Formats: sequence, structure tokens, C-alpha cells
Amino acid sequence: MTTKEYAIQCIKDEAQAVLNLIPQMDENFDRAVELIMGCHGKVIVTGVGKSGHIGAKIAATLASTGTPSFFINPLDVFHGDLGVMTKGDVVLAISNSGHTDELLRFIPMVLHMQIPIIAMSGNPQSLLAKYSTCHLNVSVEKEACPLNLAPTSSTTATLVMGDALAVALMEKRHFRPQDFAQFHPGGELGKRLLTTAQDVMLTENMPTLPPEMHLGEAIILVSKGKLGLGVAEKEGRIVGLITDGDIRRAMEKWQAEFFNRTVSDIMTRTPKTVTPQTKITEIQQIMNKHKIHTVLVTDSENRLLGVVDHYACML
Repeated sequence: MTTKEYAIQCIKDEAQAVLNLIPQMDENFDRAVELIMGCHGKVIVTGVGKSGHIGAKIAATLASTGTPSFFINPLDVFHGDLGVMTKGDVVLAISNSGHTDELLRFIPMVLHMQIPIIAMSGNPQSLLAKYSTCHLNVSVEKEACPLNLAPTSSTTATLVMGDALAVALMEKRHFRPQDFAQFHPGGELGKRLLTTAQDVMLTENMPTLPPEMHLGEAIILVSKGKLGLGVAEKEGRIVGLITDGDIRRAMEKWQAEFFNRTVSDIMTRTPKTVTPQTKITEIQQIMNKHKIHTVLVTDSENRLLGVVDHYACML
């Protein structure tokens, strides 16, 4: 086999290991979700070595999707970190073999505090599984490692089971994009989910015009506005919208008669509007649904406050 073929086989082996998790899922998974949903404290994830690295990622995923959670190394528990646990917590203990000594020495302390244990291991007959409240089976037929030694398929399967747990909890909690944004205020994702129309709308040199204006004059105002549109107003309130596309179509339709026509002849009388508090993500959905590039930002009396175009949404 070539180097590339070994890599492809590795991917296939790990993908198959993940698919094999499906028939292994039983009522224990539902029980695990129930335990976490009923938890009044935190989910404390623990594991040693590679399982610890996977556990840290699972804890981070849970925490960012609405389940208070953090990772702790069981070795640190013997040196004062036991104080972080309270009766209202749930422990998620990870060990592929289910016989990791450092982890098993930590279990009696958890049982003494009457804290429920969700075990995640590849051995349903292990001591960890025996002492747990419920056990999530992440066993794999073989590692993707050609020596069948290095944790590869097993760590991938464990990570995926952790993701499955997080996603199930998100559904149970009815977790929304707005909730996700609260846990991810930084970066592009947080910006898009938290930014509102008033944060990005254009407010200067708005191309407003009266509905009775002739289209020859309207062309000049639309061109100066550089937004490709003109907002028709009457007594300070929006009554319609024209776009450069509307103008082009009107020129083709009426030709020589074009300059005798007015804005009211071609304007859209119910343009899409949003409030200043409308989220950018919602505005993008409106644009995609109606195949438009711009929305008007208005107040409660339908007065123009600003314009949000496609480019303003590209944070």
C-alpha cells in the first residue's frame, strides 16, 4: 500500500467505528441525557491521557451549548480539587478500557458524595461501567493504527459520542442561535448572531424622493445615492421603493414615454422593512427568501431610519 492508501484506510476505519456506535446506543443514552437535564450543578468531565484530551473537548462543547461543564484531571482531585464538586453535579468519566487506575481511585470519592456517574468506555463489563449510574458503550472493533495500539478509532468514537450527547441536550433545551451567540460573543460567529440592523445600517445621504417625481429626475437621485434604489416618501413616511432594476425595466417597456412616467408608476408599494433591533442573521434570511439585496430600516411609524444592504451583512 502507498502512504496515501494507508491514510485512506485510516479514515475508512474511523468512519466505520463511528457508524458502529449506532447499534450500541440503548436506554443508557436516554438515561444520561435525563441525568444531565436534571442536574442542578455542573457536569464534571474526567479522564486520563488521551481520554483526558477527548474529555476536555467534550466539556468545552457541553459548556458552549448550554450545559455548565468543565474538565478535571482525576490526579488533581487527590491534591485539593475535590472541592469543586457538589451534590448537585454529575460526573462524566471516560476510559477506553474502563480499568484506568487513576480514574478508579477517584470513583469512590464521587460515590461517597452521592454524585451520579455517567461512564463512557469501550468495555461494558469494566469496573468503571459497574460503578456508574449509566454506561455509554464506545467500543470499537479495532484501532485505525496499523499496530492496533495507538488510540485512534477509539478516541474518535468517544469524541463523537460526546458530540451526540451535546446535540441531544441542545434539542432537549430548545437551544437557539441566540443562545449560542451568548456563549460565543467573540469572533465572526458571535458578531453575526448578535449584530443588529442599527449596528450596520447606512443612514447618510438616503435617496428619498416623492412618488410624483418623474423618472428622469429619479434616475439622477438613485445614481447619486449609490445604493441602487430610491425610497418614495410622502409626509415623511415610506410609500414605496424603486430600484435600478425597476428603472431599466421601465425604460425597456415605455421607451420614449419613460420620461413622462413617475416614481409611483413603478414603485414597489410594500418594500421589505425591518426594525433597528432585527438581527443580521434574520435580515439575511429575508434577503435570501425574497431574492433581494436591500431592506429598509424603519421605526414604528414607518419612517425611514436607514438601509441595510447585502454587503453590510457580510461581517
